[in-house]
Amino acid sequence: MVRFTPALAPSRRTFFTGAAGAAALLGLAACGGTSAASSPSTADAKKDLAAGGTGTITMWLDAERAPALKDVAAKFKADTGIEVKLVVKDFAAVRDDFITQVPTGKGPDLIVGPHDWLGKFVQNGVVTPIELGDKKSAFQDASVRAMTYNGSLYGVPYAVENIGLIRNTALVDSASESFDDVLKKGADAVAAGKAKYAFLVGLDPKQGDPYHLYPLQTSMGVQVFGLDSKGEYDPKQLTLGGAGGAEFAAKLKEWGDTGSKVLNSNITGDIAKEKFLAGESPYYLTGPWNVPDMQKKGLKVAVDPLPKAGSHDAQPFLGVNGFFISAKSANALAANEFVVNYLTTEAVQDSMFTAGGRPPALKASFEKASADPIVKAFGQIGQNGVPMPAIPAMDAVWADWGATELALIKGQGGDPAAQWSTMADTIKGKIGA
Repeated sequence: MVRFTPALAPSRRTFFTGAAGAAALLGLAACGGTSAASSPSTADAKKDLAAGGTGTITMWLDAERAPALKDVAAKFKADTGIEVKLVVKDFAAVRDDFITQVPTGKGPDLIVGPHDWLGKFVQNGVVTPIELGDKKSAFQDASVRAMTYNGSLYGVPYAVENIGLIRNTALVDSASESFDDVLKKGADAVAAGKAKYAFLVGLDPKQGDPYHLYPLQTSMGVQVFGLDSKGEYDPKQLTLGGAGGAEFAAKLKEWGDTGSKVLNSNITGDIAKEKFLAGESPYYLTGPWNVPDMQKKGLKVAVDPLPKAGSHDAQPFLGVNGFFISAKSANALAANEFVVNYLTTEAVQDSMFTAGGRPPALKASFEKASADPIVKAFGQIGQNGVPMPAIPAMDAVWADWGATELALIKGQGGDPAAQWSTMADTIKGKIGA
């Protein structure tokens, strides 16, 4: 595998970080303080920013988030004279387009995306580190960890999301600590004619879904990677194998198509959502992105802590969304100013929450959002979560991991322990673990 050395971070002499830096640069109370007598005038500050490159900075983002950033883009132009052009892109293709276009000079100055793109971005040298200074402590620790790669912070987070166990309270009236108890209550609801399915989770017909099934796996003591001395995932320490992995593999077969059918290979994400919205199951393992449709449907739901399938805590993956700066930005100074001193504000983080419904990464915004019990519950579950690995090696991990899980759920391939062990060895060979 060819690794590309990331572009060096611009000198901190040319970047202004933190609220005090913004005030000194712009002389604007709106950016965190008033200017001192020796600070440059607003006009001079505008010249400094404009001198850093073009009079426009461009951001690639999806259609859902674009409206949430219109006001702050307008404010930035009013304050600095620099336009922020919001360009809506296809989310499915934008990561690869960014990696391809940035080296040519045709890419954007900024991109909005999830933290697990970061490994590929750094590997290809298309994003640059940022400095948040004392603003870093204003964000949830997990969100900062997720945006950190090889010891450097590369993104400003705005949302943290994870799955939870959503319960239809009309069908089951209390939460459960164990997955066995969840399945019993679900089976009782089916037996009583209240439901058709004891439990729902969507599965990809080709790749299963290691993401959604991860809490069940971790509760049996099986993580995907170990950590290095800096507390970051180490691709040399694949930890999928072992006794816990064999136990989980056996459970997948037991719960699958040839067993209790708790996990149904024919139920995709769309089908699972449809069935839950129709009131056909008391449980749905999913994330906050599906809650608005439940509320529109009039369902009374609760978000329960993730139940244990084994003796360990059930840890979900955390997905952190944020803002990244191109390593080839035509106006790196303005791009950094916009990201560090405008996109870190409560107003912006509140707006992004309103648009997408994902719990905010900024602590102050999350505190307000958590007045909603659904948001609060997802946030509490996330406190025990772990960031989804962003290392490039994950491209090789997901395919074999998911395919093996799906085969087990379908009851294919013979001995579950042997299948799981073969999967782990195959992945190790691919990533050089």
